[in-house]
Amino acid sequence: MVFDAFKYRNQMRSWQKKHDAVAPKAGAMAPDFELRDARGESPVRLSAFRGNKPVALVLGSYT
Repeated sequence: MVFDAFKYRNQMRSWQKKHDAVAPKAGAMAPDFELRDARGESPVRLSAFRGNKPVALVLGSYT
């Protein structure tokens, strides 16, 4: 089976075009969401930080 780079590129462009329409735009307010704290105990909402210092999200695995 031969990899078709043009077909792959067109599929990715199609996917991006479809999903970019609903993606947050640069400079727009981030959608609100809730996660558990680092210990997994308390829920924390992004909106709780609105009006405070900037928030940096670090997503990763500690395994």
